[in-house]
Amino acid sequence: MAPRTTASRAPRKTADGGSEARERLLRTASELFYAEGIHVVGVDRILAEAGVTRATFYRHFPGKEKLVEAYLGVEDANLRGALEGARSVTDDPVELVGLIIQGIAEDVARHHTRGCPFINAAAEYPDPDSGVRRAVDQHRAWFRGVLEEALTASGAKDPGTAAGQLVLLRDAALVGGYLDGWDTVRVAFVDAARQVAGLEPAA
Repeated sequence: MAPRTTASRAPRKTADGGSEARERLLRTASELFYAEGIHVVGVDRILAEAGVTRATFYRHFPGKEKLVEAYLGVEDANLRGALEGARSVTDDPVELVGLIIQGIAEDVARHHTRGCPFINAAAEYPDPDSGVRRAVDQHRAWFRGVLEEALTASGAKDPGTAAGQLVLLRDAALVGGYLDGWDTVRVAFVDAARQVAGLEPAA
């Protein structure tokens, strides 16, 4: 029997050129990290549920913390994609701010019922110099910047302050939705967010 070639041992690729094993690892880890917490979920469990060997894991991630950073990267990319989707719907800056607020509400209701993945990760990684905390900080700085840009275009008064207030309101909505139930929190969040943004109350 002829020996396998290097090409035959190469990992399968996904449609976008990424490794199928890496995507499976990341998808499995993301689900477990968000549902149960990061430190409580060990690498062995992720490997077992993803059906991936330890050697393959280390080929893609030098250690668990890098996997956590990649998980936060997915969360960041999802939010960026949602905001780009809102931009594709309207050219009206005031309407865009309203869509962003509504998008935050829908995200809390549908995708983040266990709080904010970035706040949760920060609570488990107290060292401000860790890669995880840097990923959290970068995401929050980007999110606040996007809000300030949108509020400036909409003509909001003091858009920098309003952007900071919206970030805090989103934080509160994510935590409150988890603790108290989103049905209890939704109206308060949407009304307060629209008021901060200088928009008319929701119908």
